[in-house]
Amino acid sequence: MGKAAGGINRRTFLNKTAAVIAGGAAFGSTALSYARIIGANDRISLGHIGIGSRGNDLVEIAGRLKISHNVDMTAVCDLWSVNRDKARTAYGKYQGREPRAMQHVEELLTLKDVDAVMISTPEHSHSPILKLAAEAGKDAYVEKPMGNVLAEVKAARDAVVASNLIVQSGTQHRSEPYPKAAREVVRSGALGQVSKIEIVWNYHGPRWRGRTEVAQIREADTDWGKWLMTKPQRPFDPRLYFEFRLYKEFSSGIADQWMSHGIDLVHYFMDDPVPRSVVAHGGIFAWRDGRENPDTFQALLEYPKGFLVSYATSFGNDAPGYTRYMGKKATLINIGDEGSPRYQVVEEKGNHEENLEIDRERAAHYIQLPGDKGLAPMGIDDMSVEHMANWFECIRSRQQPIATVHDGFGHSVACIMAAESYWTGKKLYWDSAKEEILDRAPQAM
Repeated sequence: MGKAAGGINRRTFLNKTAAVIAGGAAFGSTALSYARIIGANDRISLGHIGIGSRGNDLVEIAGRLKISHNVDMTAVCDLWSVNRDKARTAYGKYQGREPRAMQHVEELLTLKDVDAVMISTPEHSHSPILKLAAEAGKDAYVEKPMGNVLAEVKAARDAVVASNLIVQSGTQHRSEPYPKAAREVVRSGALGQVSKIEIVWNYHGPRWRGRTEVAQIREADTDWGKWLMTKPQRPFDPRLYFEFRLYKEFSSGIADQWMSHGIDLVHYFMDDPVPRSVVAHGGIFAWRDGRENPDTFQALLEYPKGFLVSYATSFGNDAPGYTRYMGKKATLINIGDEGSPRYQVVEEKGNHEENLEIDRERAAHYIQLPGDKGLAPMGIDDMSVEHMANWFECIRSRQQPIATVHDGFGHSVACIMAAESYWTGKKLYWDSAKEEILDRAPQAM
């Protein structure tokens, strides 16, 4: 049999990566045995803050884990009365009784019988609410990005660390078996020195525009001032309320929602948590519908370990996506957009002149990770179930989860820098000592 990149026998390579998956990454596995953990039989009492589009997904996920992980939804919180009522009914179906419902997060966080909270509010409020939860002593599951204002992200992280809490950032792809196996390949040295990573994810459509709730909400049925959170007061705007990802003061759009996932996997694979510099460009080229954030976006990020990341998304064309980790010995390829399980490794065959003669042969040297066969199909929601299960397990063990508050800080910084670079037209730098974003390289110590 042939050799995989770096001299790994193909059969050994596949057996090794399959073992990574069999060792606990597949859906339904648990990292720890409940019978051996103090407090394993104690029920975890939850509060859920923000039950909109993504929040509804978390309702189902938490409901599916009610019995296996002994959790109970005690209280739900949403500013809009319609969402509160829907959440009570939905959770009631899973647990046979409806949780308490309240409008304001401050009220929920005072409840002594709530151990932990799930935060799935609009992203401009992720960090402020996480900080409030930490100050109230609650463990938290916070959707990504962990934040999009640097000062707020730092304050939330510091509050979590000061209270020694268990926070899971909602970058659920870390909990998928295929990225876990691919990470082992990168860490094994099979690719050799990685100098460049390319991520291209596309979508054909006016993403985040056209929410039906815009026509349903009335200002009297919510608390607009509380929804604005840390932003300046402005007249009630139902379109902003639900389509906030299109407006720059509240979200960076593509960077916050899509790049956050892609760049978090880069951090996870490469063990390099914050970029050294970022430059970004793009514009509104496909959907001139009043949005402020770009529908076409590209960022280049340089990392301290010495590699470049290119991230690109277009909402004007659904050309096939891919991710490539390009090393001196081999390339790790993920075929498809976000969440694709199709990972392959192809050996490097030499320089460009040599490759001209072997391009056809090279196509036969792909070595598949066990992502296309050998495992039961798993959707993104299944991955989110495993991700939340990991959080519940860590609440009991007090070990840190797979996507810690520090990981959330790292992907947030990368996305914040990309958004700021896009809007200012400047190349930006990260000062790791002062934790500041600069428009010039920081002075060497």
